Amino acid sequence: MLSRRMVLRTAAALPAAGVPMDTRVPHAVRELEDKIQAGMAAHRIPGVAYGLRHQGRDYVGGFGVTSADTPQAVGADTLFRIASTTKTFTGTAVMRLVENGHLDLDRTVRSYLPRFRTADETASRRVTLRQVLNHSAGWLGDVYTDTGSGDDTLARYVAELATVPQLTPPGEVFAYNNAAIGVAGRLIEVATGSGYESALRTLVLDPLRLRHTAFYLDELPEASVAVPHGFDRDGNPVAVPEALAIPRSLHAAGGLFSSARDQLAWARYHLGDGSPLLSRRSLRAMRWRPGPGGTLFVELDGAGVTWMLRPTADGPRVVQHGGDLPGQHSGFLIVPERDFALTVLTNAETGPLLTAELFADDWALSRLAGLHNLPATPRTLPDAELAGYEGRYVASQIGLDGEPAQIVLDLVAAGGRLSGRVDGSEQMVLPFYRKDYVLVWAPDGTDSHSRANFVRDPDGTIGWFRYGGRLFRRNPTPAGTPRTTGTTTALLPITLPHPA
Repeated sequence: MLSRRMVLRTAAALPAAGVPMDTRVPHAVRELEDKIQAGMAAHRIPGVAYGLRHQGRDYVGGFGVTSADTPQAVGADTLFRIASTTKTFTGTAVMRLVENGHLDLDRTVRSYLPRFRTADETASRRVTLRQVLNHSAGWLGDVYTDTGSGDDTLARYVAELATVPQLTPPGEVFAYNNAAIGVAGRLIEVATGSGYESALRTLVLDPLRLRHTAFYLDELPEASVAVPHGFDRDGNPVAVPEALAIPRSLHAAGGLFSSARDQLAWARYHLGDGSPLLSRRSLRAMRWRPGPGGTLFVELDGAGVTWMLRPTADGPRVVQHGGDLPGQHSGFLIVPERDFALTVLTNAETGPLLTAELFADDWALSRLAGLHNLPATPRTLPDAELAGYEGRYVASQIGLDGEPAQIVLDLVAAGGRLSGRVDGSEQMVLPFYRKDYVLVWAPDGTDSHSRANFVRDPDGTIGWFRYGGRLFRRNPTPAGTPRTTGTTTALLPITLPHPA
């Protein structure tokens, strides 16, 4: 994995070459390509690929190189780890099994896994498949335990959840949950009698002819692969090919490789391109009945069946995901009411700075789909009002070795806003824009295009800070747990100043 010290280092941008699918490229698409290339230069990202559906036409492009060590041009078929966008494939496979009667979204997990449990017996008995898929299952979600590479890896991973703490009751609070999607992957295995990867290929990948999407590179031996990059102390790009590897236990939550062309095909399918894989009713059902709302860098109405459902000021809902692994960061969104889709794949630890501009900010939505974020005008508040939010906030995670760690964030009032500090060093500034909701700025006041919010306990006091979709508990004091100075993205941890 990339060194934590590498995360915010930068390097010179490398040459770019676009490859549009349609040669009659309108001005708005050229604007997007220019924006991507400007972001590569500003954030020093070696390689980027994109896919766009705009006004009934499809465009794909590649810029820069796959690796600083052995440079090859990035193209529409270059493979990237799509990380957590894999969850939407897992959700789609579940919906196929729902359609044929093998699974039911509103039955309990124990209906299919009688021995399933977390540390809370009541919650273990009550949690449903729908809650697993809409990130309201309530148990600790950042569980990265490596349970080996055998065919029993998911069964062993789910068994390891027996000691994982329950943070909130099922169905009540949105909190991004990688572990829950692992449970969904295990339910796919039980329902099909096949390993997760094989079942996903049979249920989803092969029927949709996604030829450049796979869990293992040896399935695509001729493919070009974008290598993850960190940066050395002098700001030079460092290729880290070993960062492509993740445990098999995490495949359901984030294990796929894919290309911009295949990701655009995936977007078209979920826009309703007429493929018979799922009924239109089931496709829509993946975006119905969102669970509890909150924030995951943007404001959310909630999550449907693995899709993040994002409101806009103009009415149409954005259906969104994205993925983050060390050196591989991507964004993905569709707007069914506008027949619009955008996916962007990057191969550097600074990739989130570009995807934040394109997916959390509304630059792309406003220019290409005529939509805008909910308004958020920062305010300064008196110290007396900020006092109700001050305190120490702690999140937990379980690492690849199964060992727990804590992420500690101190929030203190400063200049009418909250200052987020790790070990006394300011990492973020949090100006409020409405009750319990904040923008996330860098210490120098630069907008990170990110939002976060506080969650109240039943007595009305602040109980949690939700940042990056994770819950940080206010003032817990468990003894003897190792501390880290990081936070988490959609799959694996990176350092806290990197909010997107």
